[in-house]
Amino acid sequence: MSTVPSPHHGPRPSPRPSPDTTAPSPSTRTARSEDLQPLRELAEAVHGGSGTATAGLEDAVRGGLVRVAELAGDLIGYAVLERPLPRHIRLSDIGVRPGSRRRGVASALLDRLFDEARETEATGGTVSAVSDPAGTAIAGLLLSNGFLGTRTMRTGPDGRVLRLYYQHKIRVEYVDPDARHLVPVADTEQLVESIAPRDHAVTALAVLAGEPAFEISRFEQDDPASLQSGEAQAGIAFSGSVLAAITFLVGFSFASSRYPDDVRLLLIGATFATTMSLIIYASAAGELARIRSNAFGKIMKWGNVLSEYGGVLPFLVSLPITYAQLTGAVWFAVVTGAALSAGLVVYERSEFSIAHRFQWTVTTRALAAFTSLAPTGCVIMAACGLPSWPWTGALVAALAARTVIYLFRRGPESGISEHRRTWQIRG
Repeated sequence: MSTVPSPHHGPRPSPRPSPDTTAPSPSTRTARSEDLQPLRELAEAVHGGSGTATAGLEDAVRGGLVRVAELAGDLIGYAVLERPLPRHIRLSDIGVRPGSRRRGVASALLDRLFDEARETEATGGTVSAVSDPAGTAIAGLLLSNGFLGTRTMRTGPDGRVLRLYYQHKIRVEYVDPDARHLVPVADTEQLVESIAPRDHAVTALAVLAGEPAFEISRFEQDDPASLQSGEAQAGIAFSGSVLAAITFLVGFSFASSRYPDDVRLLLIGATFATTMSLIIYASAAGELARIRSNAFGKIMKWGNVLSEYGGVLPFLVSLPITYAQLTGAVWFAVVTGAALSAGLVVYERSEFSIAHRFQWTVTTRALAAFTSLAPTGCVIMAACGLPSWPWTGALVAALAARTVIYLFRRGPESGISEHRRTWQIRG
């Protein structure tokens, strides 16, 4: 079993200084064959000339398992990976040139690993590391970048070598503020006992009486069935309310002879999509009740995407048109459309939108921008007496494209894009 070497640890760690934010940021990339010799020299400098520092480095470079950080063309840091499983990345070694430390180089390399883990599997691949518990330098790095020490392991031929297993958390979890204690790093027996329960983990590195100590925290255990049941019921209630509002607008559109036919068709499509989202949410509740498979997340994603892009957004786009038909104040309706567009821009960039739960691309940004401008565009076309069907057709195409992207080109919703500290203390 590979471990992250930690040659630079001492019995009395000083508080870790903040990275120098004024220094230029390093870039990261996959190591190439021409990097092998500089990498060997860097590994020897990091590990004090240890002969084992470069063992297997050539094979790792050839296999595309080494990431390097460079600044002004010079290699200043590296990380060696392993991929024991398609969804699992193991950090086996990480190092930064002595003169380039405290500049966020190691954190930049870890960020690249996290991004690769998310790209491997949209639900979030596993990133782990195994290290000597006494390695306070690597412990401080991992713990400050969202890793938790979740269990201890016995390795070696006789099983006497103790190792601490670190895992990066991809979900937000909550710590009980009244259930934390400190364990000296040197007291390995107490460390093993403290994190033996599945709800306990190492969360931070501290100094206790001048000696390094681990903070052990107890995490609250949620009931997934109750949380999923609440989510399904909330989806049903929300889609039901949206469907009632859309149905009212559909009735009004047929009562008005001046209502554009293309907007009527848009509302009819929104009625269909919202009704389907209700059926899907009900299916999610049934899936949860049967507990036959782990498909709840995928089912809820279908309901959420159809509800937002098939129901809510078409409904909001049609509101300025409805205002113009009711009041006759066309240019006031334009102002209303502009206000709705501004609100949609804010919403699309907020943490509450569907788009925020997935990685942004140039295509999704362009589609989101067009969707946000749709309320203004539609009502301006109506105010100028121009046919609105080209704009409405383009809007339908944009919403359909976003629906296809998030349903078929993305995995289940991840919900978190922030890598740092994905645990927090319950207030």
